[in-house]
Amino acid sequence: MPQIIKDPSYIDLDLSLKYKIKDIALAEEGHKDMQLSEKEMPGLMAIREKYGKEKPFKGLKIMGSLHMTIQTAMLIDTLYELGADIRWASCNIFSTQDHAAAAIAQKGSAAVFAWKGETLEEFWWCTEQALIWPDGSGPDLIVDDGGDATLYIHQGVKLEKDPSLLDHETNSLDEKCLMDRLRVSFQ
Repeated sequence: MPQIIKDPSYIDLDLSLKYKIKDIALAEEGHKDMQLSEKEMPGLMAIREKYGKEKPFKGLKIMGSLHMTIQTAMLIDTLYELGADIRWASCNIFSTQDHAAAAIAQKGSAAVFAWKGETLEEFWWCTEQALIWPDGSGPDLIVDDGGDATLYIHQGVKLEKDPSLLDHETNSLDEKCLMDRLRVSFQ
């Protein structure tokens, strides 16, 4: 069972952060796995080759909420090569490959907020951190495997219309952590 933190406000947003990961020293291992993956992912390599110079995604802000694995790192790197401005979080507190997150963080391909074993509070913080750009704006496109980033946005819109929703009780630990995170954001 994930650790529960009694006061989620301990994690304030810091829009100047470029990453929050387990350990940047794991980047070398991640780079090696990414290099090996180039041969296993010919479609992404072909897209980079064909469109990389054109930068068709220049100016496009993409937020991702997918399992932060080497395969995802390859996708992030491809989106970056196509010109996108990227922020990323994992969609699962247990699926992050820390060396993949470290490689992306070190390369600077994306602002990445993910580590294996996040608490639920940290997970929702990472999601929020990835949804908001340093200038306070949001993404043009969301790549969202589990729907968590989408849920965060929809709940935020509901709260803007009816802040009393923050007072509703829930039996879902995950929903409670989300609402606690939104409560911090709405203060």
